[in-house]
Amino acid sequence: MGKGGAKPKGKVKVRWSPRFAYAIGLMVTDGNLSPDGRHINFTSKDLELIRLFQESLSIKVHIGRKGNGSSKEKPYFVTQFGDVLFYRFLMDIGLMPNKSKSIGEIKVPSKYFFDFLRGSFDGDGCTYSYFDPRWRSSFMFYTSFVSASPLHIRWLRKEIFQSIGIRGHVTMDGRHITQQLKYAKADSLKLLRKMYYTRNVVCLSRKRLKIEKMLAIVGERL
Repeated sequence: MGKGGAKPKGKVKVRWSPRFAYAIGLMVTDGNLSPDGRHINFTSKDLELIRLFQESLSIKVHIGRKGNGSSKEKPYFVTQFGDVLFYRFLMDIGLMPNKSKSIGEIKVPSKYFFDFLRGSFDGDGCTYSYFDPRWRSSFMFYTSFVSASPLHIRWLRKEIFQSIGIRGHVTMDGRHITQQLKYAKADSLKLLRKMYYTRNVVCLSRKRLKIEKMLAIVGERL
């Protein structure tokens, strides 16, 4: 009998948990699968997010820097590692190489959907607010998710509606490259409270602080 090749060993322990789901959300927005079937790349301008990604997957690998090709500056932090088993798992749940315009549904257990969504938000989401001049003392605030894939935006919207009954609305950016899924005021507050359901959920600190300051203006809190 011929000897079989060595079985691949995984760096990442593939087991769903709040932190693991958060890391999957980050992968969907700022991660990349190499075409080689092995390497996983995660890139961000925010060093804290790189560290949260590694901590959530219980790995510790080199963090490098890279530029965008248009200047000598290197504004991005990047971490890359090889893990065939984790790569295959990511493919199985809906990720793929060159995913930005074609990604759709991600197979996340419903129990961990809002942890996943918080990761997606920390990657490519935002909140913004302003006083509407048409009404006295009218403070408007929104929670938004961004994707170049209409399929993924439709899936997010459907999952959020089925979970907490809010619809949001979808807009296209001015260059017709990305779509935004937005939730306003009361719906935004309902969504944020589901995403930040305890004080100690893993999250990007600056985005949480911005949310807390925004809600304090209208006498609300997470």
